[in-house]
Amino acid sequence: MSAAHLGRVRATAFAKLTLSLRVLGSRREDGFHDLEALTVPIGQPHDTLEAVAVPYPPGVTLEVVAGDQDVPTGHQNLAMRAAESLLIRAGRAGHGVQLALRKRIPTARGLGGGSADAAASMLAVHRLLEVDVPEADLFRLAADLGSDVPFFLAGGAAWMRGRGEQLEPVALRPGIPMLVAMPPFPVATVDVYRAWDELGGPRSRRSVPSPRPLEALAPELVNDLEPAAEHVEPRLRPLRERIEDAVGRDALMAGSGPTYVVLADGPVGLPERAQELS
Repeated sequence: MSAAHLGRVRATAFAKLTLSLRVLGSRREDGFHDLEALTVPIGQPHDTLEAVAVPYPPGVTLEVVAGDQDVPTGHQNLAMRAAESLLIRAGRAGHGVQLALRKRIPTARGLGGGSADAAASMLAVHRLLEVDVPEADLFRLAADLGSDVPFFLAGGAAWMRGRGEQLEPVALRPGIPMLVAMPPFPVATVDVYRAWDELGGPRSRRSVPSPRPLEALAPELVNDLEPAAEHVEPRLRPLRERIEDAVGRDALMAGSGPTYVVLADGPVGLPERAQELS
């Protein structure tokens, strides 16, 4: 995060990959599910959010200045709601803040782009206006916004538990080789969890051996949402099989999909036949 000049703060919102995910029970009374997920941030793709203090109008406005122009700019946008919730909590609701979002993380790809933007918005506004809100309150606000927002607010790799708000940081060496395959079609997280409930809460029948950097954390990687995601989007299983055939390694669905990740101990080579996936 950087301050370009007084009254302007820029923050980077990094995407995430969920490398292993177990859903531990049926839908809770609050509408969420208990889970255990090993999640790591990745450098690309990432969004950039700029917060500017303005005398008028009061409150928060948001504009998407680059990237996906279909991203909502009203109260449907988590970044806008995050900034507003922080201003209200700090008793600064009358202050004016303009948010400019450069959107590079594709929506509905299981990479947590909306939650990443929300965390970046909270951090940017917190620094911009030097609001007096304790860290514990920031994390409570983040959890109210969404299950992934506390992870992005904390930064770094972590086990996520509860509905995602309980974080156990883990130490990972940087630069774990991986190939990320992102299909052009979206899959909505809410649809995948709904299908998981309707299918009776299936556990994944497939596991992927952990590369050496992850063996101490989890000997194998799984994703209990994969059967539900394949039910929602029938193109996923054939896509995964084509990825695995192309690279000669097992692929794991990231989060609720449709993105897949291939992990390796060393560089992941791409044979010529992998070009057909593009």
